Amino acid sequence: MVFTNFLGLLTNYPEIFLALASFFFISYLLKHKNQVLVQWPILGTVPSILFNSPCLHDWFTEVLKGSRGTVLLTGLWFTKTDAFLTCDPANVHHILVTKFTNYPKGPEYSEKFDVLGDGIFNSDSTSWMNQRRTAQAHMSCSAFRQCLVRTSREMVEKRLMPTLEQTCDDGRIVDLQDVMLRFTFDNACALIFGVEPRCLSIDFPVVPFAKAVDDAEEAIVFRYIVPGKLWKLLRWMKIGKERKLVKAKETIDKFISQCISVKLEELKRVPKEIREKNEAEKGKDLLTSYMDSTLLEPEMEGLKYFKFLRDTTLNLLIAGRDTTSASLTWFFWLVAKNPSVETKIIEELRTKCQHVESRKLVAFETSDLCGLVYLHAALCESLRLYPPLPIDQKGVLRPDVLPSGDAIKPGEMIMYSIYAMGRMEWIWGEDCLEFKPERWITKENELKFEPPNKFIAFNAGPRTCLGKDIAFTQMKAVASAVLYNFHVQVVEGHRVSPKTSVMLFMKHGLMVRLIKRQ
Repeated sequence: MVFTNFLGLLTNYPEIFLALASFFFISYLLKHKNQVLVQWPILGTVPSILFNSPCLHDWFTEVLKGSRGTVLLTGLWFTKTDAFLTCDPANVHHILVTKFTNYPKGPEYSEKFDVLGDGIFNSDSTSWMNQRRTAQAHMSCSAFRQCLVRTSREMVEKRLMPTLEQTCDDGRIVDLQDVMLRFTFDNACALIFGVEPRCLSIDFPVVPFAKAVDDAEEAIVFRYIVPGKLWKLLRWMKIGKERKLVKAKETIDKFISQCISVKLEELKRVPKEIREKNEAEKGKDLLTSYMDSTLLEPEMEGLKYFKFLRDTTLNLLIAGRDTTSASLTWFFWLVAKNPSVETKIIEELRTKCQHVESRKLVAFETSDLCGLVYLHAALCESLRLYPPLPIDQKGVLRPDVLPSGDAIKPGEMIMYSIYAMGRMEWIWGEDCLEFKPERWITKENELKFEPPNKFIAFNAGPRTCLGKDIAFTQMKAVASAVLYNFHVQVVEGHRVSPKTSVMLFMKHGLMVRLIKRQ
């Protein structure tokens, strides 16, 4: 009788049923959110991922710890969006090196990252090989290397140091993550476009392009978390985060188009002999280098030419701005938490600074920084714990079996968590959560080599990062100058945690006080 009345109540008042179902559903999620991955009927692992999305990288780490490094993430039953998540170095080596051709980026990746166009990050096969070969040629030429060395030092000496000194003299609390983003944006623009937008200045102006990139990355993360059919529907309707992405793309395209137009006008206006003289003195930015090599190609004209330059420079700009700024932010936080590491870095820097006058803010020469073993080790250790790209994905062309024994089918996706790899005891030892630069130094005080499938901050195999040396050059220039001239003190009570983003930024920034060293 009671059961019959209960069924009648639910039939007449379906909202009560929905409320009860929602209550039990949320209660179950709360109970299991920090436990093993829950495989739901019909819904797969989607509810667990959505519920843990605010701390996704740390949750993925716990899930992988409980599954010995590889786990299947199932999608909604009618979407066929299953994916393997791994942090097993053997699997990573298999995917990125041994069976590289079987695991391309794939159309799903380029669709999620459509804002990047047909640039190198989105490309596969012949297009990728051609772009990589071209980028490597331009980035390794002496004119660009000269531009890199000069720009890195000048930007630190004339932009970063005066801004930090002013905030220090004013006694202001500053978001060091914001400072690093502004600095790397200016630096990347100078190297790629030959222009300096002055994003980093004491008044910290609003920069539409930087905001647009942040909005675009936020929308891309949303595409990863929700089912594909949902975000594609939102894209078609142009609402929610997809609407923000459309506006962000317009802002990004406008900025890059202006840079390309200005450069084209400059190349037409300035005589070749004057340009060559300037390049001999100051080096050559990448946009100029690309234009010099493509202007004579008959197929490179009109809209196709602009799109090629737009996609190429945007990919390079995102890589130069976001990865370096995120890496430096986490580095400064880790050093601030570990005074003994800071002391060792300062001592090492003093051995290179005997020729510099006291009382002045110091910016080191690139040649001085090459032999700094401990600073390099500290940067590697920071990248191990907080890689700028925390997770990456690949498609699958043909059936395969991973070294872990998991069978992979065409059409599935495989993701590898670089963030989780640095937190596995069976990979890095029981002290894997410690910030310990010494693990990168041999008894002979030389840098220790770690295989790229274990330390994968710069990728591995054919897609190994082309800008690795450039990144270390810039990070050393900034890290040495900031730590030698200032003590970085994190504001007491400031919460630091990773943001669920394409790049591993801090969720609440890094609020610090800077204290000038005597």
